[in-house]
Amino acid sequence: MSELSELMADAARLRDGGHGRLISYSRKVFIPLTKLCRDVCHYCTFAETPHASRPAYLSPDEVLAIARAGKTAGCTEALFTLGDKPELRYRAAREALVELGYESTIAYLAAMCALVLRETGLLPHANPGVMTREEIAALREVTASQGIMLESTSERLCEKGGVHFGSPDKHPAVRLETIRLAGELRVPFTTGILIGIGETREERLDALRAIGDLHSKYGHIQEVIVQNFRAKSDTKLADADEPDLDELCWTIAQARLILGAEMNIQAPPNLSPGVYQRLVGAGLNDWGGVSPVTPDHVNPEAPWPAVDELARKSAEMGKVLVNRLAVYPAYVRAPQTWLAPEVATQVRRMSDAEGLAREDDWAPGNTEPPPAPQVLLREVDPEIVRIVDRATGGKRLDHPEIVRLFTARDADYRHVTGAADALRQAVSGDVIRYVVNRNINYTNICYFRCRFCAFSKGRTHDDLRGKPYDLALEEVSRRAVEAWERGATEVCLQGGIHPDYTGETYEAICRTIKEAVPGMHIHAFSPLEVTQGAATLDRPIDTFLAGLKEAGLGTLPGTAAEILDDEVRAIICPDKINTAQWLDVQRAAHKLGLRTTSTIMYGHVETSLAWARHLLALRDLQVETGGFTEFVPLPFVHMEAPMYRHGLARRGPTFREAVIMHSIARLVLHPAITNIQTSWVKMGPAGAAICLNAGANDLGGTLMNESISRAAGTQHGQEFPPDAMEALIRSIGRAPQQRTTLYGPVDEERRAASFVAADLAPIVLTPPRKRVAA
Repeated sequence: MSELSELMADAARLRDGGHGRLISYSRKVFIPLTKLCRDVCHYCTFAETPHASRPAYLSPDEVLAIARAGKTAGCTEALFTLGDKPELRYRAAREALVELGYESTIAYLAAMCALVLRETGLLPHANPGVMTREEIAALREVTASQGIMLESTSERLCEKGGVHFGSPDKHPAVRLETIRLAGELRVPFTTGILIGIGETREERLDALRAIGDLHSKYGHIQEVIVQNFRAKSDTKLADADEPDLDELCWTIAQARLILGAEMNIQAPPNLSPGVYQRLVGAGLNDWGGVSPVTPDHVNPEAPWPAVDELARKSAEMGKVLVNRLAVYPAYVRAPQTWLAPEVATQVRRMSDAEGLAREDDWAPGNTEPPPAPQVLLREVDPEIVRIVDRATGGKRLDHPEIVRLFTARDADYRHVTGAADALRQAVSGDVIRYVVNRNINYTNICYFRCRFCAFSKGRTHDDLRGKPYDLALEEVSRRAVEAWERGATEVCLQGGIHPDYTGETYEAICRTIKEAVPGMHIHAFSPLEVTQGAATLDRPIDTFLAGLKEAGLGTLPGTAAEILDDEVRAIICPDKINTAQWLDVQRAAHKLGLRTTSTIMYGHVETSLAWARHLLALRDLQVETGGFTEFVPLPFVHMEAPMYRHGLARRGPTFREAVIMHSIARLVLHPAITNIQTSWVKMGPAGAAICLNAGANDLGGTLMNESISRAAGTQHGQEFPPDAMEALIRSIGRAPQQRTTLYGPVDEERRAASFVAADLAPIVLTPPRKRVAA
C-alpha cells in the first residue's frame, strides 16, 4: 500500500467512527445577491464590474422567484453568495443600495434572508465575506448558518504576484477574525481552504490547524470545505496548473486527521466529476450543496451532479446519501444555543430526530404513506446484523445499540424491519388481532398544561377543536350500553384531569358502567389519573387501585408515559408525573393483578437516545412484573398541538421513524412484551398495514369515538369497524381475529353483534359544571 493509500485509509476509518454509513448533502438553491465585489482575486469569474445593462443587486422579487423555484423543487437551503462589500469600491453599488433603501450590502442581505425565510421557509445560509461582530449578529437572526472560506493562511498570497494581491478581505488575519467572532456569537459556521492557488502543503496544514484551534475553543465550525482550484478563462490564472486528484485526496485525508472524526469534511462534487469514490475513500462525509434549480455561480463551468448519481456512487462505497439542512445535526439538536428563535422554529419543522432534513412530507394523521425508500446498498452493516441477532436471541440491548438501530436506512432499514417481521411471525404467527371497543373521553377540562396536548381545555377555553365538556354519568352509561349493543367488549376511558374530580369520581364512573353493562371490560385511567385520584383521597397508590378494581376496573391504559426520560418530560409536560412515578403506578397495578398497556408518544423534541431509555425502562419493568399486555407506539400528531404551534416541536416522526419504531420495539422488547400494536388513527390504514409487515401484530381498537387524536389534527375517522379491520388484515395476507382486552377469545355472540352494528346515536357533551364527589 502506498503512503497516500495508507493516509486515506486512516482518514476513512476515522470518518466512519464519527459518521458511520451516512454521507450528506444539502438540497439548495443558489441566490447570487450581487456579483459586485471590492476584491480582485486572480482566479475568480464570479465577481463582475458594474455595467449599465445589469442591476447591481437582485431585486426582492427576483430573490423570491429564485427561492420559490427552489421550494417547489424540494430544496431546504437558500445559499446567498455575493461579493464582499462592493459599496466600498463602486459608486453603482452605493447608488443601488440607496434606491433599495439600505445602508449596506449586508443590511440588504439580512432583509432578503428574512424575506426568504418568512415567505418560503427555506433556511438561509449567508456567505458575504468579511464581517463585523454587529453584521454577524444581525445575520444570525435570519440565517441558519453563515460562512467564509479561509482559503489560506499564507500571507505570501497577498503580496504582489500572489492571487490575493489587491484583495484586502483575503488577508488571513481578517478572515480568521470573522470566524472567531462567529464563534463568540454562537453561529454555526462554514469555512474551508482552496488548494492549488500557490500555497504549499505545509501552508494548507497550517490553515487546517488554525480552523481546528478556533473550533476547539468555540465549537461552531459545522463544516470544512476542501475545494480544488479550477482554472477559468478570462482570469490571470487561466493557464495555471490545477491540483491533481492525488493532491486533493491527500488534503481531504489530512483535514480529517487534523480535525477529527466528528468534523464534517466536504469537497464539491461538481469540481471532481467521475471520481466520487476516491473522495469518499479519502475521508469526506459531505458533498455540500447541490441544486436542482440554479447553477454553481462561482464555478459555472461545472454542472451539479444529479442527486441520484451521487446516491449510487456513494452506495458503491458503502455509504447512504442523506439530505441535511443548511445547519448540521449537532446544531439542530441544540437550537436554543445556536439558532435565533424564528430560525429555530423552521429548523425544527424541517428536521427529523437525527437533525437531518425530513425525507418526505408525511406526518402522523395524514392519509397516505410516502413511496417505499430506495435500497442501493449491496450489503447490510455488520454492526446492524450483530445487534439484530442479539435482540432476536432475547438479549437486552444497551442504549448505544438501540440508537444505532434507529439510524438504519437503505439496506440496514430493510434488514431491521425484515428481522422484526420474521420475529413477529415466530412469536404470533399470521394472526392479526383487534378489539371492538369504544373510547369515552369523559372530560376535556384539565388543569395540567402538557405542551403537546390539543385535547384538554380550561373551563371556558374554546380554542383548537370544540368546547369544554364534562360528561354526566348518564351519558357515560348510555355510551357504554350503546357500545355493548354494537358488539364491544371494552370501553376505554380517559380524560383531562378535572380540578373538581376526586378518586371517588373515578370509582363512580366504574360503578356506573358495571351497573349498566356488567359484562363490559373497563380499560381506564392512566397513571396520571391514578396518581391524582389517590392524592385527593389521601390514599396510597395501591390502596386506591384496589378500590378501583373493586369498583369494576379491569385494566389500565399505559398512556401519560409520553417519553420516559425526565429531561424530555421537563420540556413537554413539566407538571406531570415523572418517569419513576409512572413506572411505580404500573408496578403497583401489576402486583394487584391489574394488567396494563404501555405506550410511547414520539416525534416532537426528543432524540433516539430518549427512545432507547423509554424502551429499556418498559422492558425492565416487564421482566420484573410481566404485567404489560402490549406496546403501542403513538406518533406525535403535530397539527394543533400547542408546542408545535409555538414553534417548539418537530412535525411528528418521519414515516421511516414511525415504521422503524414498531420494528425496534419488537426487537428490543423481545421476549418480554409479545404484542406490538400499531395505531390506525395515527398511521392511517395504509401506514398501519406497513407496520404490520414490520413487526407489529395487533391493530388496536375500533374505537367508535376517537377524540384526542382528532383534536390534534389527524385526518382519519373516529371509527374503524370490524369489516374494515378484517379487510385490511386480509389484504396483507394475514388472518384477522377479534380479541378481548386481555387477548382472550371473543364469544361468537359478541363478534356477530359487531358486524351488524347500528349507527351511533349523536353524542351529548355535557357542559362544564361544579362536580360533587360521589
